[in-house]
Amino acid sequence: MNESSCQKLTFHHVGIPTAEKLPADTYNSDLKMHATGYFDSPYAMEWMEFDKDSQLPEIIKTQPHIGYVVDDLQKAIKGREIVLKPTSPREGVTVAFVLEGRDLIEFLQFDKPEEEVWPHPNKFLLECM
Repeated sequence: MNESSCQKLTFHHVGIPTAEKLPADTYNSDLKMHATGYFDSPYAMEWMEFDKDSQLPEIIKTQPHIGYVVDDLQKAIKGREIVLKPTSPREGVTVAFVLEGRDLIEFLQFDKPEEEVWPHPNKFLLECM
């Protein structure tokens, strides 16, 4: 593999589908899903509940995934098994899902600093006891 064709992956979050009812204020009407937990702790865990009529691929609604930030989303998905083509769940970020063997991976590309898209000042900061 040519180093110039490589790109750094930066861990972003773990996404876990659940049948549990999640808070109403976590709803994304475009994706027909709730997502919570990401802002509630420093651990970058995202719990997701989907409406029955959500158009997202079944594997996203049933299998956990790991999210990584990349600099070039198109380059990251090139030649991979694409589960969800690039889409923007929120202004300033574009995401895509791929399947690598049995691993479901979400790639995220931020067009502006993440703090402006999803402010989360305590991410990866464990409070001292």
